[in-house]
Amino acid sequence: MTPEAVTPEPALLEADRVDVVRGGQYLLRDVSLTVRAGEHWAVLGANGAGKSTLLSLLGAVEHPTAGTVKVLGRQLGRVDVRELRAHLGHVNPRHPLRSPLTVRQVVLTGTTQTIEPDLWHRPTAEQLDHAEELIHTLGIGHRAEHAWTTLSQGERGRVLIARALMPEPRLLLLDEPATGLDLTAREQLLESLDELRARYPEVASVLVTHHLEELPGSTSHALLLRDGLTTAAGPATEVLTTELVSACFRHPIRITHSEGRWSARTRRGAE
Repeated sequence: MTPEAVTPEPALLEADRVDVVRGGQYLLRDVSLTVRAGEHWAVLGANGAGKSTLLSLLGAVEHPTAGTVKVLGRQLGRVDVRELRAHLGHVNPRHPLRSPLTVRQVVLTGTTQTIEPDLWHRPTAEQLDHAEELIHTLGIGHRAEHAWTTLSQGERGRVLIARALMPEPRLLLLDEPATGLDLTAREQLLESLDELRARYPEVASVLVTHHLEELPGSTSHALLLRDGLTTAAGPATEVLTTELVSACFRHPIRITHSEGRWSARTRRGAE
Protein backbone atom coordinates (compact mmCIF):
# COMPACT_ATOMS: atom_id res chain seq x y z
CA MET A 1 0.00 0.00 0.00
CA THR A 2 1.46 3.35 -1.02
CA PRO A 3 1.90 5.68 1.98
CA GLU A 4 0.02 8.94 1.80
CA ALA A 5 2.04 12.00 0.90
CA VAL A 6 2.64 14.37 3.77
CA THR A 7 1.02 17.73 3.09
CA PRO A 8 3.38 20.57 4.04
CA GLU A 9 2.25 23.29 6.39
CA PRO A 10 0.77 26.26 4.50
CA ALA A 11 3.21 29.12 3.98
CA LEU A 12 2.79 32.12 6.28
CA LEU A 13 5.27 34.21 4.30
CA GLU A 14 6.18 33.87 0.63
CA ALA A 15 8.60 36.13 -1.21
CA ASP A 16 8.99 35.07 -4.84
CA ARG A 17 11.86 36.49 -6.92
CA VAL A 18 11.64 39.86 -5.23
CA ASP A 19 13.50 42.98 -6.36
CA VAL A 20 13.64 46.25 -4.44
CA VAL A 21 15.12 49.22 -6.30
CA ARG A 22 15.67 52.63 -4.71
CA GLY A 23 17.34 55.52 -6.48
CA GLY A 24 18.35 53.27 -9.33
CA GLN A 25 20.16 50.86 -6.97
CA TYR A 26 19.12 47.28 -6.20
CA LEU A 27 18.63 46.76 -2.46
CA LEU A 28 17.29 43.24 -3.12
CA ARG A 29 17.52 41.24 -6.31
CA ASP A 30 15.75 37.96 -7.15
CA VAL A 31 15.27 37.01 -3.48
CA SER A 32 12.86 34.20 -2.59
CA LEU A 33 11.85 32.97 0.86
CA THR A 34 9.09 30.74 2.24
CA VAL A 35 8.34 30.63 5.97
CA ARG A 36 5.94 28.05 7.39
CA ALA A 37 4.25 27.74 10.78
CA GLY A 38 6.67 26.85 13.56
CA GLU A 39 9.79 27.71 11.55
CA HIS A 40 12.32 30.14 12.99
CA TRP A 41 14.43 31.83 10.34
CA ALA A 42 17.60 33.85 10.78
CA VAL A 43 18.59 36.38 8.11
CA LEU A 44 22.28 37.23 8.16
CA GLY A 45 24.63 39.38 6.12
CA ALA A 46 27.01 42.30 6.32
CA ASN A 47 25.89 45.92 6.61
CA GLY A 48 24.00 46.93 3.49
CA ALA A 49 23.22 43.35 2.49
CA GLY A 50 19.46 44.02 2.39
CA LYS A 51 18.38 42.36 5.64
CA SER A 52 16.23 45.19 7.00
CA THR A 53 14.77 45.80 3.54
CA LEU A 54 13.65 42.18 3.36
CA LEU A 55 12.14 42.38 6.85
CA SER A 56 10.17 45.48 5.86
CA LEU A 57 8.65 43.52 2.96
CA LEU A 58 7.76 40.58 5.19
CA GLY A 59 6.20 42.99 7.69
CA ALA A 60 4.02 44.61 5.00
CA VAL A 61 5.79 47.93 5.56
CA GLU A 62 7.18 48.23 2.03
CA HIS A 63 6.23 46.80 -1.37
CA PRO A 64 8.60 45.13 -3.82
CA THR A 65 9.63 46.78 -7.06
CA ALA A 66 9.26 43.43 -8.82
CA GLY A 67 8.22 39.93 -7.78
CA THR A 68 5.51 39.06 -5.28
CA VAL A 69 5.22 38.93 -1.52
CA LYS A 70 2.40 37.05 0.18
CA VAL A 71 1.77 37.49 3.90
CA LEU A 72 -0.65 34.97 5.40
CA GLY A 73 -1.70 34.09 1.88
CA ARG A 74 -2.53 37.69 0.91
CA GLN A 75 -0.47 39.40 -1.78
CA LEU A 76 0.97 42.83 -1.09
CA GLY A 77 -0.60 45.38 -3.39
CA ARG A 78 -3.93 43.57 -3.36
CA VAL A 79 -4.83 43.80 0.32
CA ASP A 80 -5.18 46.41 3.05
CA VAL A 81 -1.81 46.16 4.79
CA ARG A 82 -3.34 47.40 8.05
CA GLU A 83 -5.33 44.18 8.15
CA LEU A 84 -2.17 42.11 7.68
CA ARG A 85 -0.19 43.97 10.31
CA ALA A 86 -2.77 43.01 12.92
CA HIS A 87 -1.50 39.43 12.57
CA LEU A 88 2.20 40.31 12.68
CA GLY A 89 4.34 40.96 15.72
CA HIS A 90 7.08 43.38 14.64
CA VAL A 91 9.81 44.02 17.23
CA ASN A 92 11.69 47.24 16.53
CA PRO A 93 14.44 48.02 19.07
CA ARG A 94 14.11 51.70 18.07
CA HIS A 95 10.59 51.88 19.53
CA PRO A 96 9.88 55.66 19.64
CA LEU A 97 8.18 55.82 23.05
CA ARG A 98 9.33 58.78 25.14
CA SER A 99 6.73 58.95 27.94
CA PRO A 100 7.21 57.09 31.25
CA LEU A 101 4.64 54.33 30.73
CA THR A 102 5.04 51.32 32.96
CA VAL A 103 6.16 47.97 31.56
CA ARG A 104 2.59 46.68 31.86
CA GLN A 105 1.21 49.69 30.00
CA VAL A 106 3.73 49.31 27.19
CA VAL A 107 2.89 45.64 26.77
CA LEU A 108 -0.83 46.43 26.67
CA THR A 109 -0.31 48.90 23.80
CA GLY A 110 0.27 45.78 21.73
CA THR A 111 -3.49 45.19 21.77
CA THR A 112 -4.10 48.45 19.89
CA GLN A 113 -0.72 48.55 18.08
CA THR A 114 -0.22 52.15 19.17
CA ILE A 115 2.79 53.81 20.80
CA GLU A 116 0.76 55.47 23.54
CA PRO A 117 -2.29 53.89 25.23
CA ASP A 118 -5.55 54.29 23.32
CA LEU A 119 -7.77 56.27 25.70
CA TRP A 120 -10.86 54.79 24.05
CA HIS A 121 -9.76 51.19 24.61
CA ARG A 122 -10.14 49.43 27.94
CA PRO A 123 -8.25 46.10 28.14
CA THR A 124 -10.36 43.06 28.81
CA ALA A 125 -9.70 40.70 31.69
CA GLU A 126 -8.31 38.18 29.20
CA GLN A 127 -5.92 40.75 27.74
CA LEU A 128 -4.73 41.74 31.20
CA ASP A 129 -4.08 38.08 32.06
CA HIS A 130 -2.28 37.54 28.75
CA ALA A 131 -0.06 40.56 29.39
CA GLU A 132 0.87 39.24 32.84
CA GLU A 133 1.70 35.81 31.39
CA LEU A 134 3.99 37.31 28.75
CA ILE A 135 5.66 39.67 31.21
CA HIS A 136 6.54 36.77 33.50
CA THR A 137 7.53 34.43 30.66
CA LEU A 138 10.03 37.04 29.49
CA GLY A 139 11.49 37.39 32.97
CA ILE A 140 10.45 40.98 33.63
CA GLY A 141 7.67 40.40 36.16
CA HIS A 142 9.67 42.21 38.85
CA ARG A 143 9.74 45.30 36.61
CA ALA A 144 6.04 45.38 35.68
CA GLU A 145 5.38 48.65 37.53
CA HIS A 146 8.63 50.34 36.51
CA ALA A 147 8.69 53.14 33.94
CA TRP A 148 9.92 52.49 30.39
CA THR A 149 12.37 55.37 30.74
CA THR A 150 14.18 53.59 33.63
CA LEU A 151 14.67 50.26 31.83
CA SER A 152 17.95 48.93 30.50
CA GLN A 153 18.26 48.20 26.77
CA GLY A 154 17.93 44.48 27.45
CA GLU A 155 14.80 44.93 29.51
CA ARG A 156 13.28 47.12 26.82
CA GLY A 157 13.92 44.42 24.25
CA ARG A 158 12.04 41.84 26.27
CA VAL A 159 9.17 44.28 26.90
CA LEU A 160 8.85 44.89 23.16
CA ILE A 161 8.71 41.16 22.44
CA ALA A 162 5.92 40.80 25.01
CA ARG A 163 4.14 43.76 23.39
CA ALA A 164 4.46 42.20 19.92
CA LEU A 165 2.92 38.96 21.19
CA MET A 166 -0.13 40.60 22.76
CA PRO A 167 -2.39 40.28 19.68
CA GLU A 168 -1.37 36.60 19.42
CA PRO A 169 0.28 36.98 16.00
CA ARG A 170 1.10 34.09 13.72
CA LEU A 171 4.44 35.67 12.83
CA LEU A 172 7.08 37.41 14.91
CA LEU A 173 9.59 39.65 13.11
CA LEU A 174 12.68 40.68 15.07
CA ASP A 175 15.02 43.36 13.74
CA GLU A 176 18.42 42.91 15.45
CA PRO A 177 16.88 42.42 18.91
CA ALA A 178 20.26 41.94 20.63
CA THR A 179 21.78 45.20 19.38
CA GLY A 180 23.58 47.07 22.17
CA LEU A 181 23.08 44.37 24.80
CA ASP A 182 25.81 43.23 27.14
CA LEU A 183 26.58 39.52 27.51
CA THR A 184 24.12 38.87 30.35
CA ALA A 185 21.27 40.78 28.71
CA ARG A 186 21.87 39.02 25.40
CA GLU A 187 21.78 35.58 26.99
CA GLN A 188 18.62 36.43 28.92
CA LEU A 189 16.98 37.58 25.70
CA LEU A 190 17.94 34.42 23.80
CA GLU A 191 16.73 32.19 26.64
CA SER A 192 13.42 34.06 26.62
CA LEU A 193 13.07 33.57 22.85
CA ASP A 194 13.73 29.84 23.18
CA GLU A 195 11.13 29.57 25.95
CA LEU A 196 8.57 31.53 23.94
CA ARG A 197 9.09 29.35 20.88
CA ALA A 198 8.56 26.23 22.97
CA ARG A 199 5.41 27.69 24.56
CA TYR A 200 3.91 28.91 21.26
CA PRO A 201 5.04 26.27 18.73
CA GLU A 202 2.62 27.43 16.03
CA VAL A 203 4.17 30.91 15.81
CA ALA A 204 6.85 31.40 13.14
CA SER A 205 9.60 33.99 13.35
CA VAL A 206 12.20 35.80 11.27
CA LEU A 207 15.16 37.29 13.10
CA VAL A 208 17.65 39.68 11.45
CA THR A 209 21.17 39.94 12.84
CA HIS A 210 24.81 40.48 11.92
CA HIS A 211 26.15 38.01 14.47
CA LEU A 212 25.78 34.24 14.73
CA GLU A 213 26.26 34.46 18.50
CA GLU A 214 22.92 36.29 18.65
CA LEU A 215 20.96 33.33 17.29
CA PRO A 216 18.76 31.38 19.73
CA GLY A 217 19.29 27.63 19.84
CA SER A 218 15.75 27.20 18.47
CA THR A 219 16.75 28.72 15.11
CA SER A 220 15.58 26.23 12.47
CA HIS A 221 16.42 27.90 9.13
CA ALA A 222 18.75 30.57 7.80
CA LEU A 223 19.09 32.84 4.80
CA LEU A 224 22.38 34.53 3.88
CA LEU A 225 22.33 37.81 1.95
CA ARG A 226 25.20 39.55 0.20
CA ASP A 227 24.72 42.78 -1.75
CA GLY A 228 20.97 42.14 -1.96
CA LEU A 229 21.40 38.62 -3.35
CA THR A 230 20.72 35.29 -1.65
CA THR A 231 23.89 33.25 -1.26
CA ALA A 232 22.27 30.35 0.64
CA ALA A 233 18.95 29.43 2.26
CA GLY A 234 17.59 26.37 4.02
CA PRO A 235 17.92 24.43 7.29
CA ALA A 236 20.23 26.30 9.65
CA THR A 237 22.68 23.42 10.13
CA GLU A 238 23.16 23.22 6.35
CA VAL A 239 23.47 26.96 5.72
CA LEU A 240 25.48 28.21 8.71
CA THR A 241 28.70 26.51 7.70
CA THR A 242 32.27 27.73 7.45
CA GLU A 243 32.23 27.71 3.65
CA LEU A 244 28.87 29.41 3.12
CA VAL A 245 29.24 32.06 5.82
CA SER A 246 32.77 32.87 4.65
CA ALA A 247 31.48 33.35 1.11
CA CYS A 248 28.61 35.52 2.30
CA PHE A 249 30.82 37.86 4.34
CA ARG A 250 33.79 37.68 1.94
CA HIS A 251 36.07 36.79 4.83
CA PRO A 252 37.57 33.48 6.01
CA ILE A 253 35.40 32.63 9.01
CA ARG A 254 35.37 29.39 10.98
CA ILE A 255 31.89 28.42 12.19
CA THR A 256 31.30 26.14 15.14
CA HIS A 257 27.98 24.74 16.39
CA SER A 258 27.97 23.46 19.96
CA GLU A 259 25.12 22.81 22.41
CA GLY A 260 22.66 24.33 19.96
CA ARG A 261 24.47 27.66 19.53
CA TRP A 262 26.69 29.05 16.77
CA SER A 263 29.91 31.04 16.99
CA ALA A 264 32.23 32.57 14.41
CA ARG A 265 35.97 33.23 14.40
CA THR A 266 38.42 34.35 11.74
CA ARG A 267 40.29 31.38 10.32
CA ARG A 268 43.96 31.90 11.09
CA GLY A 269 46.29 31.51 8.15
CA ALA A 270 43.43 31.52 5.62
CA GLU A 271 43.82 33.66 2.55
